[in-house]
Amino acid sequence: MSDSIKPAREGSLDAPFREPLAWRDEAFYDLAAIEAEMERVFDICHGCRRCFNLCDSFPRLFELIDEGPTGELDGVPKADYAKVDEACTLCDMCFLTKCPYVPPHPFNVDFPHLILRYRAAKRRAGEKQRVREELGRTDRNGRLAKPVAGLVNWATARENTPLRKLIEAIAQIDAEAELPRYHSKTASDRLKVPVPPNPEGPALGRKAVLYATCFVDYNNPDTAVAAARVLALQGVEAKLVYPECCGMPQLEAGDLADVAGRAERVAAALLPYVDDGHEVIALTASCGLMMKFEWPLLLPESEPVKRLAAATRDISQYVVELSRAHGLAPGLKPIEGGVVVHHACHARAQNMGAKSAEMLRLIPDTEVALVERCSGHGGTFGVMKDTRPVANKVGRAAARQVAARGAETLCSDCPLACKHLGQLLSAEAPRGASPEQAHPIEVLARAYGAL
Repeated sequence: MSDSIKPAREGSLDAPFREPLAWRDEAFYDLAAIEAEMERVFDICHGCRRCFNLCDSFPRLFELIDEGPTGELDGVPKADYAKVDEACTLCDMCFLTKCPYVPPHPFNVDFPHLILRYRAAKRRAGEKQRVREELGRTDRNGRLAKPVAGLVNWATARENTPLRKLIEAIAQIDAEAELPRYHSKTASDRLKVPVPPNPEGPALGRKAVLYATCFVDYNNPDTAVAAARVLALQGVEAKLVYPECCGMPQLEAGDLADVAGRAERVAAALLPYVDDGHEVIALTASCGLMMKFEWPLLLPESEPVKRLAAATRDISQYVVELSRAHGLAPGLKPIEGGVVVHHACHARAQNMGAKSAEMLRLIPDTEVALVERCSGHGGTFGVMKDTRPVANKVGRAAARQVAARGAETLCSDCPLACKHLGQLLSAEAPRGASPEQAHPIEVLARAYGAL
């Protein structure tokens, strides 16, 4: 056999990689070409079925095939491809953990980015989900809610049944879904003056800029405060900066031009800190994924975006790196009752390992368990009336694993996943009991007595 001819093999043993998204080319939005590519990929999925237990997209696809007139993909109308799209949360787990046919395999299967292209084309053709897009305008919503946070939280509380039923009727937001709370003092307000670094900290001299993210700034400022205080104890000079949302909601909606604009603006805002020796720390998994991986695929020619991606770390990843390079400041106390860590899909997709669990195992005499099943939430997917039942269905397996661990604290790299799992646990546990919920960095801060 010639050395130039490589034998064919089933599946791929090589590390997966992704091609840049050609979203500026008109051909990218050709719906007929996209449906032809979906037909090709879906037929490969049909012949493999390794991904059947990840999310509801694949069971839907296989059911459409099996119950069709031919038992093959040619019996599925292309209009029904939308049902497969609806159940995809772009979690990337099929691409990273299951599919044997991702690039560099010649089959070149990238299911999540194919779904993303399909959504972008439908959006270009005028198909928009208005309520979801309005919910995705997180900065606008946060600014509007801030002055009246107490009123907004009262109106959207699950216990406020009449108003939630009205909201459900008007906006199709499920009345049973726990919605994020707003705060009159955002993370940016609370950390306007940085926490001074510990002069005896083991990492004295290191500098970090905390990218607050929209959720942390408006909905969960304790996460930012916890991160700032933990890093300050290590001697790290940390500043909170929040130019704007990373655009994950817009990515999920297929509005790629909007995401690219955000990437350019955030990179321009954060790179001066990088030039000054700061590392960029993302406080939620989805935003870290966007900055490290999705933005460079949208703007492969952008040196600022590439430089920002290289400088970005997840908060747990950064603390683990500090511990290895310098050791951690003394003073950690055990967390009573143990901790169960939900390894969120967008943290797993960063291919950095279970850094949150690794970080929390630095706490002495504390049992830390890890759950790697999908929570099912997926942004607005977990709160809209038409998709929440699927989110619950997917998330129950993870909730059962969390319950089996019996820990008193539940944390996740994704705050929305944590909230969703907590609600699933409350619904099934006796008298509505469930573990205390927190971000992993908040758990570490509590172990230090810093929160």
